[in-house]
Amino acid sequence: MITEENIILNNLQIEQKIKRIAYQIYESNSNETEIVLAGIKDKGIKLAEKIAEVLKEISEIEIILCEVTIDKKNPIGSVTTSIAAAEYQNKALVLIDDVLHSGTTLIYAVKHFLDVPLKRFKTAVLVNRNHKKYPIKADFKGISLSTSIKEHVVVKFEENKTTAYLT
Repeated sequence: MITEENIILNNLQIEQKIKRIAYQIYESNSNETEIVLAGIKDKGIKLAEKIAEVLKEISEIEIILCEVTIDKKNPIGSVTTSIAAAEYQNKALVLIDDVLHSGTTLIYAVKHFLDVPLKRFKTAVLVNRNHKKYPIKADFKGISLSTSIKEHVVVKFEENKTTAYLT
């Protein structure tokens, strides 16, 4: 159950963070004609879609959405994408997930994209926790949060309402 005490970001705050992330992505890619937003399956792709909506409002850059499928419990296994590698080759790409916990998911997803030459590679997350296991950082983040290792950050995407909270 979500209570007022454990909400980190309410819907309005998340919308503001998404808009800021979209502007940052646009600023770092303003000379591009197209950009690939690669969202980790489930919540990362939902965040990527929301960022894409804002980018389409504020820029002329063509947005290519790509869903990245990775087994979060066994990330060493295969990583697949909803588009062929040729579609993101030599393009600017932003890898997106909802929360950067230990960095495991992002580091293995990054590894997948290193097999293809990219023009530019950045990462974006809504919530960046400071308990990384791997040397990976979020280039664009909504909020950085120091939590205990036992606490978990959950982003809940509902129809017309998104909430980030601590459990």
